[in-house]
Amino acid sequence: MPARPRYISPVKPPSRRRQREPVWADATDQELLGRRFRDLRINMDGTWLADMVRQLYDEMQGRGLAFVPHVWLSSEWFSPDGVPGIAIPFYLAHRRLMALERRQMYDVEGGTRESCMRILRHEAGHCLDTAYRLHFRKDWRLVFGHYSQKYPEFYQPKPYSRSFVQHLDMWYAQAHPAEDFAETFAVWLGSSRWRARYRGWPALAKLEYVDRLMGEIGSQAPRVRNVRKVETLGQLTQTLADHYKRKRMHYGTEWPDFYDENLRRIFSDEPRYRRRPTAAKFLNAIRPELRRLVSEWTGEYQYTIDQVLVDMVYRCRELKLRLAMSAREARLQTMVMVAVQTTNYLHEGRHRVAL
Repeated sequence: MPARPRYISPVKPPSRRRQREPVWADATDQELLGRRFRDLRINMDGTWLADMVRQLYDEMQGRGLAFVPHVWLSSEWFSPDGVPGIAIPFYLAHRRLMALERRQMYDVEGGTRESCMRILRHEAGHCLDTAYRLHFRKDWRLVFGHYSQKYPEFYQPKPYSRSFVQHLDMWYAQAHPAEDFAETFAVWLGSSRWRARYRGWPALAKLEYVDRLMGEIGSQAPRVRNVRKVETLGQLTQTLADHYKRKRMHYGTEWPDFYDENLRRIFSDEPRYRRRPTAAKFLNAIRPELRRLVSEWTGEYQYTIDQVLVDMVYRCRELKLRLAMSAREARLQTMVMVAVQTTNYLHEGRHRVAL
């Protein structure tokens, strides 16, 4: 009996041919913020993103998958419902836009080769789910749960759970069955050592299921071959200023206020400290380092942590607090306090689902 022919995806990766520098490459932040997305007139050709997409395609085909998702630039990372493709945020296509993103949000999601590949593998999982309508399968539902479950605005992560793989920050596999599958697929795709890494974890059964499932569908033509591109840059009339205003509102904090007693352990309003630097000035000086380190320790967004620090500065001014110990010790104590508060919130509270 002749071997079944393999399905070959018609999707092509971005070109390696370099683009001309855009007219706004040397623009100020204010000038860039006034531009509309559609006026950026950029694509992925000749950028480092082209290499990342090629690596994703190589990894998928190296795993025996004939299907690969199509990609395009948009305002954010996402894979649309019913479309087995990946929208990649505009700022990753040019170093000037990455610099603007960092100044607006204090971080660049997917801004390194490692983090970009992590997100691409995750989004490729969503694309495979869409392309082969995997979540309609009974065996998929038995492993991951019901896809029809309402998608939450917030979720409550269980950091020590071993029922989920750990791939993206904030235990994202726990947000929804769709994310659980995408994260499990990403781990399976990105590492050949997943059996050793997850030995003894309940999550290993999910990885083994994905391994079997990919072997089953690898050479099949997808049931959904929609190559439509949703919300491309050319379709977006929003200005970058409006975009960042909305984004900051989304990632702004809704945490409980810091208790005054926590601040008074480090700072004081006693007269004997009246010649010491103010707590507000001290906190503002260490804010960039503090939000970066706490973000690395906890996985929380730098912008969210920064909003907590802004509230702390405001409260220190209201209480007229000043340094009550050495700057070195106060720096360490403040970092511990913010990290503990963040961790407590993640363990007991809720985490916002990404845009």
